[in-house]
Amino acid sequence: MKITDVRLEMFKWPRAVPITNGLYTYTHNLLNIVVIDTDDPDIQGIGLAGGIETTPEVGLAFVEHFKKGLIGQDPLNNEALWHAMWRPKLVGRRGISTRVIAGIDIALWDIKGKVANMPVYKMLGGFTNKVDTYIAGGYYEEGKGLKELAQEMEENVELGARAVKIKVGAVSINEDIERVRVCREAIGPDVRLMVDANNAYRHYQAIEFARKAEKYDLFWFEEPVEPDDYIGQAEITRATSVPVAAGENEYTRYGFRDMINARAVDILQPDALIVGGITEFMKVAALAQANDLDVSPHGAQEVHIHLVAAIPNGLILEYYRDSVNPMHGKVWEHELTIKDGFVYAPDLPGLGLTPKWDTLAPYRVG
Repeated sequence: MKITDVRLEMFKWPRAVPITNGLYTYTHNLLNIVVIDTDDPDIQGIGLAGGIETTPEVGLAFVEHFKKGLIGQDPLNNEALWHAMWRPKLVGRRGISTRVIAGIDIALWDIKGKVANMPVYKMLGGFTNKVDTYIAGGYYEEGKGLKELAQEMEENVELGARAVKIKVGAVSINEDIERVRVCREAIGPDVRLMVDANNAYRHYQAIEFARKAEKYDLFWFEEPVEPDDYIGQAEITRATSVPVAAGENEYTRYGFRDMINARAVDILQPDALIVGGITEFMKVAALAQANDLDVSPHGAQEVHIHLVAAIPNGLILEYYRDSVNPMHGKVWEHELTIKDGFVYAPDLPGLGLTPKWDTLAPYRVG
C-alpha cells in the first residue's frame, strides 16, 4: 500500500455567543481535517490537526511541504514517517509544523486500524472499552451570571456526567471562588468538579486561588500558569492539596520529559493534535506510567477516546457538548455520547471518524 495524496480540509462556524476563558475569547468553532488517500480505494485516513486557524496559509503550506516526502510511502510505517517529518533544524521543534505532523500521524493510525480491521484503541493496547468522562464548559459569557452557570452544571449532570469543569482566571480570585461555590452546590458532593485557568495566573495568585478553593473539593486545578513555567507549577503543586493538571500546550515527549522531571504537575494532559500525534502521545503515556502519573488528554474526544481506553493510566476523557460547540452531533456519522458517566470506544475500524462532508461544506474555509 502507498500514500497517493495528503490534504487539509479546514472548517469554521460561529457560536451564538462568544465564550471566554482565563485569557482568550472564542467567537467560532474550528475543525481541521487531514485526509490521506492511498492506492487502495477503500482505505482513506482521517486525522485532526489542532490550533492552526490563525494562520491557515501556514498550515496549508506545511501540509504541502510534508506531502512531498509522504507520496509513495507505506502509510503503515508511522514511526519512520514521523521521524522523517520531524526535522528540528529544518522545520521547527514546536508550533504549527508539529501540529500538522500530529494531524498526519493521526490519519496514518486511522489507516492502520482500517487495514487491520480493528479499532485504534485495541491496536494500541485495549485496556478498556469505556472511560470515565467529564463535560468541559463553565465559560464566561455575556449575560451569563451565577444562576445560568449553575443551570449549565445541572444540565451536564442530567446528561449523565459525573464530572464537570469550569473556567477561572478572567475575573478576580474572590469572584471565581464564588463561581466555584455555586457550581459545587449545584452539582452536589458526589460529582467531581475541575477548574481551568488557561494560564491566567502568576504562581502566587494560583496558590491563593487553590487554597481558597480547597474546601470545595476540587478534582484538579488545570493550567494555573504559563505552560513553560515548570518551577511555578511545581510550587503550586507543593502548596495545595488540589491536584494540578497541565500539558495541553506541550510538544513531544521531550517537553513532557522535562515537565515530569520537574515534578511540575500531578496529572498530565497531552493533546494528540498538538503533541505530535498518536505516535508521540503513546510515548508520553509510557513516560507517565513509568513515573506513576495519570493521563487525561485535552480536547478532541473523537480521537482521545481511543487513547484513554488503550492505556492503564488513562484517567478521564474531556467531552464537549452543544453548549460549547453548536455543531455537536452534526459533524461525524458516529457521534460519541455519555452513558452513566462513561463514553464507550467505538467498535469500528480505525478511529471511526466519518465526516458529514455535505453538512460541513457551507463552513469550509480552506
